[in-house]
Amino acid sequence: MSGGELPKSLLRAFASLGSIPRSQIRSIPCSRRGFHQSTSKYFATGAIRRAETVDEVPRSNIAAPPISFSEDTQDISSMDPKQAEAAREKAEEEAQKLLKRLRVVPASASYFSAKPEATDDFITLDALLRKYSTLPVVPPGHAPRVAWKGIHHYKVKVNEPIGPARYARIIAILHRLNHIHPALMPEEVTTAMAKFKRDINPHDIKPRPSVIDEWGRSKGVGRRKTSSAVAWLVEGDGEVLINGQTLAQKFGRLHDRESAVWALKSTQRLDKYNIFGLVKGGGVTGQAEAMALAVAKALLVQEPALKPALRRGKPPPYFFYSVLLLRWADRFCDALRRGVAFLGRAGTAAMSLHLCI
Repeated sequence: MSGGELPKSLLRAFASLGSIPRSQIRSIPCSRRGFHQSTSKYFATGAIRRAETVDEVPRSNIAAPPISFSEDTQDISSMDPKQAEAAREKAEEEAQKLLKRLRVVPASASYFSAKPEATDDFITLDALLRKYSTLPVVPPGHAPRVAWKGIHHYKVKVNEPIGPARYARIIAILHRLNHIHPALMPEEVTTAMAKFKRDINPHDIKPRPSVIDEWGRSKGVGRRKTSSAVAWLVEGDGEVLINGQTLAQKFGRLHDRESAVWALKSTQRLDKYNIFGLVKGGGVTGQAEAMALAVAKALLVQEPALKPALRRGKPPPYFFYSVLLLRWADRFCDALRRGVAFLGRAGTAAMSLHLCI
C-alpha cells in the first residue's frame, strides 16, 4: 500500500454505504427558524360592539398605571449636546435592563375577564354585604324607596355584555344593603349604592293634593287602556254630563253606564253629587272605566273617609278589574308583566284582578 492510497477495508466500507437503498436511509427533518416577524393576521372572535358615548368618564383604574422610565433621570435641558446624548443613551440602557425583569400586574384581578367592571362591582357589593351583614335592618316595607337603574342603562355605562341573571344578583344585593337602618348606614355603602341609583327618583315625586275649589268642585283624573277621563264632582241631585251629553246618550249599554258611576253607586251617593266629565281616546268601554276611576278620585276629595269603602266595594261581574275605582291597571302593562305581547279579553281580566286586589 502506497502512502497516498486508502486501506482496502475503508474502501470496502465506503462501497457498502453506497449500496444501501434509499428506503432504508432515515431522513432527519430540520426546521429552519427565522427571526422575521410573522405575516399572519389575527382577527377578533368576540362580539362586535359599537362605540357608544356616555356622559361619565370610563373607569381607568382596572389596568396598571403607565410606567415612567424618566423619573430618576437627570434634567438634560441644561447639559451640553454631548453630555445630553450620553445621559440619554444611559437612560435607554437602564430602561432596557429594567424591561427584562419587569412584570406588569393589573390593578384589578378581573382585568382579563370578559366583564371586568361588572365583575368588580359585584365583588365590591358582595364584600360590603359580608362586612355589614350584622347591622340592624328596618322591617319589611319600611326601607327607603329607591329606583335602581335598569340593565340597559348599566350596559351603556360599563359598555360590557352583562346578562340579566348577573344584574339581578347585583340588584338583590343592593336591596339587602338598602334595608340597613338609615341611622347606621355606613358611608361606603351609600357611595357604592349611588352608582346604581337613577338620577331622578320617581318615588320622591309627591302628587299635588287635590282640593275643593271656590265653587265646591273636586277634580279627578282616570285612565284605562288608551282612554283618559277627567271628572268634576259637585254637590247636587245626581245629574251626569259627559262630553256635553247625558249618561244614557254617551253610553248606550247599561253596564257601561253603571261602570261610569260605580263609585257613587257602591257608596249610595248617586243622588248627592253632580258629575261633569270629559273623556277621549279608546273605545266606549275603556272610556266608561276611565270615568269610573276619575269619579272615584274626585269623590275621595269630597269625602276622604270613603277610601276603605271604595277599596272593599265589589264591582259588577262584568268588570275586568276589581279595585280600579282607585288604581289604574293598563292592559298592555299587564301583558308585559306576563311576558307576552298582547292578552285577550279573558287573560286581561284574570291578570288585572290578580294585580289590583
